[in-house]
This record gives sequence, structure tokens and C-alpha cells, in this order.
Amino acid sequence: MTIPRGRMLIGSLWLVAILALLLLISSSWLPQDGARDCQNSWHPCLTFYQTVENERQVEEERQVEEAESSPKPHPQDCPGQSFQVWRLLLYLKASQAVNQDVLLDPYLQSWEELIRFMESLGAVVGFFSQKVKDKVAVIQELSLKHARENSGRSSPDAPQHGAYYSIGSMVEAELKAGVVSFSHPSQSGCRTVLRLHRSLQWLTLLLRGLAEGANEKGEYRTPGELCRQAYQVALAPYHPWWVRQAAELVFVSLPERALFLQLDESVC
Repeated sequence: MTIPRGRMLIGSLWLVAILALLLLISSSWLPQDGARDCQNSWHPCLTFYQTVENERQVEEERQVEEAESSPKPHPQDCPGQSFQVWRLLLYLKASQAVNQDVLLDPYLQSWEELIRFMESLGAVVGFFSQKVKDKVAVIQELSLKHARENSGRSSPDAPQHGAYYSIGSMVEAELKAGVVSFSHPSQSGCRTVLRLHRSLQWLTLLLRGLAEGANEKGEYRTPGELCRQAYQVALAPYHPWWVRQAAELVFVSLPERALFLQLDESVC
């Protein structure tokens, strides 16, 4: 049975959130200020797109209104940390729409939270987090541009939400406009989401590697080795030579595992 791309995308983001949480509670490599008690994360385009129907929009709006009206306890942030797992999980849940679609605003918010997580790994990883920031900004700019160009032009029978309301509506609109191209660079949301998914795969592979135990000799693979392996699988096939060389400099600059994680017995 073929798994819808929307479900795969959300599933991958959930996996990253879970791995980030496991890594967070097993180490103190994120800055800890003050108390630690927190009792009290080139080719195919997406093909699952469907027409954004008014009935679906009404149902989604009803769900949003119910969620907003329901009282919820506000989770307490872990002190001294910009990345918060509870916020990542909140955005991931909010991004799940009916018919296996993915709502763009909470999807991009989840990426902004993942960027904070990547930045918490140290300045060296900024080589990757900056590229993710650029991709998120591309989709946000496309959404704003489309909203400006179509402000006041929609007919009474037109959908209430814009083309960049969800990944499905974005794919449909861009295919109709003929702006999608995978043979040459183009500022399309479809192409950018595909590139974001590759970055997500890189981050997932890296976190999986960090969560692995020691080998039969009791040795752990270094962060540089894990980062290089994940890069070669997820990103290197799509990068030019000079970017691959720059990435190699990042790998050799990463600290040893103990310094990278700064493990201790404290948890947040």
C-alpha cells in the first residue's frame, strides 16, 4: 500500500522531534541557566495534492476554533534554552490537515523550531541551519507575494484561503501556473519543500546516529563521522563540488562526542 506523501512528511518530522527529545533528556549540551527542574523539538514533485474545497476548509476552521476554545495547560519552558520540544510537537500537530494534507504555516513554524535545535548544536552546524533558514524564507516570501498580488481580486466563489494555505494547495497552484521546474533552479514552493525534506532526512540520520550505542569495541562514532555519513546520503548528491568541499570543512571542525553532547546525569 502506498503511504501518502503528507503522512510521510509529518511522520519524518515527528521522528526528528522524538529523537531530539531523547537526545535532550540524555545530555546537558544545551545551555542551562538557573534551575534544571522542568517538571513544573531531482525529480518528482509531491503528487498527493488535491483541490482545496470549501467543505474541507470549513471543517479545518471548525477544528481550529474548537482547539483554540479548549483550555490547555501552558507547558513550562526549560530555562536557558531557545529550542523547546513542546513547541515543536504543538506545531507538528497543528500542521496535520484532513485528506493527508499539510498546513503550511504550522509546518514552517515547526521548521523554525528545528532551526533553533540545529543552532543549539553549535556555531559549526550553522552552515546547515542557514541553508534551511533560506529555504523557509523562500516559501514565506512566495506566500506573501501571492497574497499581495491577489488581494481584492478573488471572486465570491473562490476558496477562502490562498494558494499557500497548505502543501496540497501550493502544489496545485504552482503546477497550474507552470512555475515548477526540477531541471533548473526556480523559486517554487514545490522545489523548496523537496529541498527542505532532504535537510530533514540529513537531520534525522544525524540524530539516529547520535542515539546509537557503542560498537563491539566500546567505541562511539564521532559527530563528524555521523554528520558526514548523513550528508553523503541526504544532501551531497544534489550539491555542487564547492558546497561538498565546504561541508567537509564543517565535519572535520566538529568537536569530539563528549564535548559535542556534554553528557551528565542531569535532565531537563
